[in-house]
Amino acid sequence: MIEQADAGERLDLDVTDFGPIVRANVELRPLTVFVGPSNTGKSYLAILIYALHRFFGGGSGFAGRRFAGVSPLSRLMGRQELSAEAVETARDVARTLLRNADSKQGRGRVVLPPGVTDAVRSAIDSTGVALAGEIGRCFGVAETHTLTRKGRRSAARVVLRQRGSPTPTEHVVTLGRSPELRMTVSEDLWIPVGYGADDAEPFLRGSILMLDDSGDDSLRRFAARDFLATIADWVTPAIVAPLHQPAYYLPADRTGVMHAHSVVVSALIASAPAGGLRPAARTPVLSGVLADFLEQLIEIDRPARRRRGSARDLAAQIEAGVLGGSVRFERSAAVDYPRFAYRPEGWQEDLPLANASSMVSELAPVVLYLRHIVEPGSVLIVEEPESHLHPAMQVAFTRQLVALVHAGIRVIVTTHSEWLLEELANVVRRSELPVAKRGGVEGGDLALGPEQVGAWLFEPRRRPRGSVVREIALDDTGLYSAGYDDVAAALHNDWADISSGIETGS
Repeated sequence: MIEQADAGERLDLDVTDFGPIVRANVELRPLTVFVGPSNTGKSYLAILIYALHRFFGGGSGFAGRRFAGVSPLSRLMGRQELSAEAVETARDVARTLLRNADSKQGRGRVVLPPGVTDAVRSAIDSTGVALAGEIGRCFGVAETHTLTRKGRRSAARVVLRQRGSPTPTEHVVTLGRSPELRMTVSEDLWIPVGYGADDAEPFLRGSILMLDDSGDDSLRRFAARDFLATIADWVTPAIVAPLHQPAYYLPADRTGVMHAHSVVVSALIASAPAGGLRPAARTPVLSGVLADFLEQLIEIDRPARRRRGSARDLAAQIEAGVLGGSVRFERSAAVDYPRFAYRPEGWQEDLPLANASSMVSELAPVVLYLRHIVEPGSVLIVEEPESHLHPAMQVAFTRQLVALVHAGIRVIVTTHSEWLLEELANVVRRSELPVAKRGGVEGGDLALGPEQVGAWLFEPRRRPRGSVVREIALDDTGLYSAGYDDVAAALHNDWADISSGIETGS
């Protein structure tokens, strides 16, 4: 068995003039939190990150497909016209990789020859239009230059910088009328010795056999393209980690979406027996994040596959610790669509999700995704997880988010919740306690170091008009200062003025 090596997981995003954002520099960490007033770009940045995952990870699909050759870089490499020298280079690389695999070195890296590095760089640079298309799809716009901050003539710009890797890389995305993607990478481009799957060794042996001099020339070129396409998949974690991992986006107002989903399904079931053509209707275009969310709900249990226990266990923890019941679904025999329901603890019958509380509807997709889709290594993006939750439940659910990180799931949230931030502050402070002393503290086993948690404040500015994003660290009181104290102070001052006026009669 060949073990997949870990690529660097620290990635900086520099964003300029994108949506309402003037500038932002964000480091994606295992748990990343976006906080700030409304209309400052939190969702804009979260959707952008999702689009980048979709693009560099090869689409939403399901996790565990790294060997399948689904990344855009892989597809481009598989279509390239190759010279005789390139075919020879492919054979030499295959032999080098096989020697490393046979040596049982375990974790490590193999530096690719300059010819392969140049081909990878060229392939990436040619994907700018395709990347812009995926970003536009996720936002539901036809042209990404419309996402540039209002009043700016220059294009929006996104810079991705990977840190913590032996091969630092930088990708510059320009979202103007002519979108561009440019990659800067050292000549020592590498892939992990573990490559990507248990069947790497048979693949390498088969590629070498087909690339041998005795083979047919057209067959050798086909084999070389297929080999380089797979190399592109293997090299992707080294140049875009953690963006090569699958990401899933749970939009805001999940209650409304789940209820609308139920109405659509009911309408389809009611009209299923009716035959004949129907008049064409104008259908509003959904943004990509919403369309993906609905599609994934419809296909929530497909494809059927063996699931790791940890994510399923986390779903059960949310049901027991927050929802007080289980989220369930069954497929309609009429149109093969799922119907979602909720069964409170102790009940013998299901309650249609549309009749359950808003808290249940908001968190039901989280449970369903953890039970059927999300796996360790995935990225889960949740907008406003505190919606329709009592403060005590906000704290309880925040602890569940921390449990996801402990299980190897990366989490990004947008929030307006003071309670969520305060509990995260406790989670970070708890990491300073000796492990032996954490048991006596509420949620004692749920601790994350400050390098694992990042809170980013979106601050509105008048000049230039837009928001500036900065990291907020724990202050002297052990809290993330996001401006909630200013609101509380203003309310107290109003109360004091009113009380004074009542007492003086003026």
